[in-house]
Amino acid sequence: MTHKSNQAQALEPLAKRKGEGEARWWFGALAEIKATAADTGGQMTIVEVTEHPGAEAPLHVHRRDDEGFWVLEGDVTFEVGDTTIEASAGDYVFGPRDIPHRFTIGDPGCRMLFILVPGSIEDVIRATSEPAPTRTLPPPPAGEPTTEEIEGLKAIIKEHGYELLV
Repeated sequence: MTHKSNQAQALEPLAKRKGEGEARWWFGALAEIKATAADTGGQMTIVEVTEHPGAEAPLHVHRRDDEGFWVLEGDVTFEVGDTTIEASAGDYVFGPRDIPHRFTIGDPGCRMLFILVPGSIEDVIRATSEPAPTRTLPPPPAGEPTTEEIEGLKAIIKEHGYELLV
């Protein structure tokens, strides 16, 4: 008797060590892409994100994936729909697709994993970031984005199944 797998593609073992993975400066954070949709047969993407103290993610919604947040260091206040969740190192928070969410980073800053199912958020990260020349937080932005820049960003994000609600 032979065993047939329902898996469309055979996956290979993968290890990304600390300091490995594609590094991007993304909305004031350091994003290190640890696993991509290509690595996981489309099943998930995992991104390690390091944030400045007081950083905020704007209210947004995912239309095609669910998002988990695993806080590795620091603390974060999440708003997922009508629920506010205070999370710190070791905590996990789940943000289902189609439910608007945002977060605010606490005073010590934060390092966390974004775990998205199915995978492919790396496409929008690459489209809205720049390669990080070093694995450090980027310098603060020179100024506030213009209305045109915000509208352009909204269009790019929407193409990838996400929506900024600001």
